Amino acid sequence: MYRTHNNGQLRAADINKEVTLSGWVQKTRDKGFMVWVDLRDRYGITQLIFDEERTSKEVMDQCTKLGREFVIQVKGTVIERESKNPNMPTGDVEILVSELLILNESKTPPFTIEDETDGGEDLRMKYRYLDIRRKPVRENLIFRHKVAIAVRNYLSTEGFIEVETPYLIKSTPEGARDFVVPSRMNEGQFYALPQSPQTFKQLLMVGGLDKYFQIVKCFRDEDLRADRQPEFTQIDCEMAFVDQEDILNVFEGLTRHLLKEINGVEISEFPRITYDQAMAKYGNDKPDIRFGMEFGELNKVTQHKDFGVFNQAELVVGIAVPGGNRFTRKEIDKLIDWIKRPQVGALGMIYSRCNDDGTYKSSVDKFYDQEDLAKWAEVTDAKAGDLICVLSGDKNKVRTQLSALRMHLAEELGLRKSDEFAPLWVVDFPLLEWDEETERYHAMHHPFTSPKPGQLELLDTNPGEVKANAYDLVLNGNEIGGGSIRIHDKKTQALMFDYLGFTPEEANAQFGFLMDAFQYGAPPHGGLAFGLDRLVAILGGQETIRDFIAFPKNNSGRDVMIDAPAPIDAKQLEELNLAVTLSKK
Repeated sequence: MYRTHNNGQLRAADINKEVTLSGWVQKTRDKGFMVWVDLRDRYGITQLIFDEERTSKEVMDQCTKLGREFVIQVKGTVIERESKNPNMPTGDVEILVSELLILNESKTPPFTIEDETDGGEDLRMKYRYLDIRRKPVRENLIFRHKVAIAVRNYLSTEGFIEVETPYLIKSTPEGARDFVVPSRMNEGQFYALPQSPQTFKQLLMVGGLDKYFQIVKCFRDEDLRADRQPEFTQIDCEMAFVDQEDILNVFEGLTRHLLKEINGVEISEFPRITYDQAMAKYGNDKPDIRFGMEFGELNKVTQHKDFGVFNQAELVVGIAVPGGNRFTRKEIDKLIDWIKRPQVGALGMIYSRCNDDGTYKSSVDKFYDQEDLAKWAEVTDAKAGDLICVLSGDKNKVRTQLSALRMHLAEELGLRKSDEFAPLWVVDFPLLEWDEETERYHAMHHPFTSPKPGQLELLDTNPGEVKANAYDLVLNGNEIGGGSIRIHDKKTQALMFDYLGFTPEEANAQFGFLMDAFQYGAPPHGGLAFGLDRLVAILGGQETIRDFIAFPKNNSGRDVMIDAPAPIDAKQLEELNLAVTLSKK
């Protein structure tokens, strides 16, 4: 037996017990006649004591050879600590060691394995197996486990069946690029790794499993924006004989369950807004509603003077920054520089101070009087002491720019509190979005999304106005889940493929199996998929998903620990009938 107890277990009630412990050496303190060692495992730390008056010379000699991260086993007696440590669960006791066995020696680690480490992110990713020994990383992975168990328990109680779907599938156009896998047994042909189990879960509904879920890996070969991973995990769910309201109710329930079970927080309200409202009020489709600063559209109260910048703009829009009148001119100039960065792309910013005496001071006082500026304050709901920030230009661009500024200011002002949770449903997304590059419409979600009832006919006359029977669940400014009611009959699905530019032959080659299945009594169905990585991070009070993934990739999609992706040897290429040609970029 390597251990009778773990290193976070022993208390004062265990004094005088003979115990065996195993773990890693956290650190040693050598006073010559007495040596203390902190022994660590995933459960905690126990202090060991080696005393030349009570410990054999052989064991004393051994303990002086111990280095950081040595793996050892000790036997000894639990005794009361003279200097108790109230900050440690085991701080009332220590182990007087009688036997010591070095199970494995360790090189000096490349960074300190402590809560506050001296290792940068790149170094810690290279030695991730060492980083996992650190308490913050270890606790994040345990936290992820607890969330996954809570999900499984809830969905199982609600009658869902967990079903595994294949990883080696057919490449289909669903948005992002596929990762492809060559088949040795089928020369010149390739599998793809699934971007989601979309068609398989629909087939499970055809098969009569009316409540399916799966915690599943998904893969997308796309350029990685901040905090994305090429492989990520979904809580994938599908239900048959349901409408949108049924699905929203079930997954509101799951979200409430997780917030209460994991965070001890009870949420009563799940507001719902349309996509159009979200874009008009917040400038994006995943708004953080924990704070105000809703957009106020100012066209009517600004485009009546000789200020050409506003007069020529498609949209003039502003936000009221709470307490922002205290900003110095230097701080405001810094904000203007921030929004002019290429990542945001604004050309400038107009502002108006809301003074405590009810007057206003604007950067465009030459064009707008006090009565005009009072209307700005009314539209943006600005109060005395606030600062009104105004952008103008192309509607879509300026909304995106002001949304970025709103979130930046919220971070700077400490308005995005990690222990506050504000869920929100965004509904009625556009079914299609226009792509300037290809000059045609693409599915905003995926080609299996159903239009809202009664809107199918609009596809002929005004396709851009058709609303999807789709919905996203937003939590604290992050999309944590999204889904839709699916098309479930062959005729409508064929029509959708036609509008998306597929020929009948292309649609049959890509999705013939699904179209065939719809001919055998497919029930009405729909679903939702949560992004588990993001959900866990938010519930854990953070927004960086890498912190909750055991072996993450970097922003280039590389695993620097195992050095992947990597070339394969010539023999493997020959077996797969492949030749590699490197681009000249």
